[in-house]
Amino acid sequence: MPTRTSRTAWKGSLEEGSGQVEMSSSEIGTFDVSFPKRASDKADGTTSPEELIAAAHSSCYAMQFSALLGEAGGTVNSLDVTADVSMGPEQSGGFKLTGIVLNVSGDVDGIDGDAIRKAAEQAKDTCPVSKALSGVEITLKTDF
Repeated sequence: MPTRTSRTAWKGSLEEGSGQVEMSSSEIGTFDVSFPKRASDKADGTTSPEELIAAAHSSCYAMQFSALLGEAGGTVNSLDVTADVSMGPEQSGGFKLTGIVLNVSGDVDGIDGDAIRKAAEQAKDTCPVSKALSGVEITLKTDF
């Protein structure tokens, strides 16, 4: 399996500095990052590590869920997955990820709701990004 790479160029202090994160492997773009906007409710055109983790988690989960649904005999017509990644202060100082909520809906034929929900839970536990984030509470909400 390949290794994927991103690169961040940063200038200045945490509070006043900013940077750009480059999607090096895919070459799809370079995106602005800054701590003040990371800690703000409004992103104003910048991304953050939490948004990038959310993108990685929602796409990884969708792929794993699709595979498990197929193994269970289902046909995936569509899936819609969002990941909400929260950050907050840590008691010992600094910050940490405080939780991830995966919201999943879709259109699946060939298997019943119980089998879909079972695959949804299994995907939450077995997608590689979920495994990497095992130190963070991951909550699953489904609409099946």
